[in-house]
Amino acid sequence: MTPAILFITVFAILFGLAIGSFLNVVAYRVPAGIPLVRESRCPRCDTGIRWYQNVPVVSWFALRGRCASCGRSISPRYPIVEALTAVFFALVAVGVTLGRPFDLRPVDGPLWFGSGEFWGTLIMLEVFAALSVALTLIDLDVKRLPDAIVLPGWAAIVVLLLITTLLAGFEPVSGDASTGSATAGIDWWPFLRALIGGAALFLFYLIVRLISPRGMGGGDVKLAGLVGTVLGWFGWGALAFGAFAAFLLGGIFGGILLLTRRAKRRSAIPFGPWIIAGAWVGIVVGEPVGRWYLGLMS
Repeated sequence: MTPAILFITVFAILFGLAIGSFLNVVAYRVPAGIPLVRESRCPRCDTGIRWYQNVPVVSWFALRGRCASCGRSISPRYPIVEALTAVFFALVAVGVTLGRPFDLRPVDGPLWFGSGEFWGTLIMLEVFAALSVALTLIDLDVKRLPDAIVLPGWAAIVVLLLITTLLAGFEPVSGDASTGSATAGIDWWPFLRALIGGAALFLFYLIVRLISPRGMGGGDVKLAGLVGTVLGWFGWGALAFGAFAAFLLGGIFGGILLLTRRAKRRSAIPFGPWIIAGAWVGIVVGEPVGRWYLGLMS
């Protein structure tokens, strides 16, 4: 492991722990309508939680999973979410650091790592990772995807992709990366493809909702637009495979629940987590699978 990858990984883990702690707060307070800026308090005794009692993962073990004031047990979900978010952030950071993710253009390591396009892609995917965790937790808890998270998150992704597009246009394509003597020029197609992908997936889910209102929630439709924007940025293969994977994974999960009699045919099953899971499958393997399939057809 190179020093650069080691640094990025350690930073992503520490940052992911902090963000994971915040996402626990978001997942609990946003559906309940509680302001995010309010200090953390024990839900039983209402005693304020001091900063040193709120250190991600560590504090839960130090307190033995109980409130320091009233002794009420604290759900292990809190450290689990914090730890998994840290791992999630680290995996994203390493994946982006190793090379331009799943891009058909040649990857030149020295010109990629530390470039504006690198940082733009990294930040965009980490934001999407945070949104993925928060929305998954909320949908599992209350079977709802709040507009207060989905819509600002979608807007943030579009802005980050626009900034990344502009930064990539001024990256050097040869020679010393610090000279900037030869630049790639702004390629608007990935950004336009992202907008098309977001609109296409939004419209597709909207049609499904209109046909079967009980089978698709309005939050799922808006989440599909956000996800389609991210997938469209990476390519048509990522978009198609990610959209397909969502229904495949959701269908498998629903089938298992029916077979084990943990759900009935009319039971409401959160679909948001599977839209998100399908998106990450599309990001990771969508383009390679698409190229493989096109190779079979040629």
